[in-house]
Amino acid sequence: MTLSTQFITLLSMIGMGSLFGAMFDTYQRFLNRPKRKQWIVFFNDLLFWIIQAVIIFYTLFLVNNGELRFYIFLALLCGFAAYQSLFKGTYLHLLELTIKTILAVSRFIKKMFQLLIYKPIVGLIQLVIVIIIAIGRALLTLIKFIGKVLLLILKIIFVPLQKIVLIFWKLLPKSLKKSVEKLYNKTAGNFHKIRNYISKLFNRWKKPKE
Repeated sequence: MTLSTQFITLLSMIGMGSLFGAMFDTYQRFLNRPKRKQWIVFFNDLLFWIIQAVIIFYTLFLVNNGELRFYIFLALLCGFAAYQSLFKGTYLHLLELTIKTILAVSRFIKKMFQLLIYKPIVGLIQLVIVIIIAIGRALLTLIKFIGKVLLLILKIIFVPLQKIVLIFWKLLPKSLKKSVEKLYNKTAGNFHKIRNYISKLFNRWKKPKE
């Protein structure tokens, strides 16, 4: 491994040590360890360390084909210590500011969505429902009114017509009356037989088969 490669490796590992410190503080900030269950904390810790190890090894593989040297671990510790002493306070301040900014922007987007999209759509749907209900009630009222008018017209027409038919019936000869009565009785009897036959068929069909 050449001197330039060793120098690049040293700088890379110092940077990875500082990056590890920043990633660890970020992880601690979002984990909220006291409120998590122990098995969740254990799984998250294990996953975090595996990811950090993969990132560091991949960086080492890019700069010197993955060759391990003792000074690499010292460089990682130096980078982590440099982060803790020089950059931690500034990074945590920027992290909190970024989180607050993202939360504020997300709340603003949520409010704008509710104000410009959600509430207008809900209001439009409610308006359509109110209009449909109003139209339905108006049609029902109109149908009832038309029914009452038709019933009144039928009464007005039927009462005089009934009297006219009675008068006309009284003026008919007795022989014609008897013929009409026989025809009526015969027709009524046929209708009665048909109704009884249909009722028997329906009862047979309805009766469960053995």
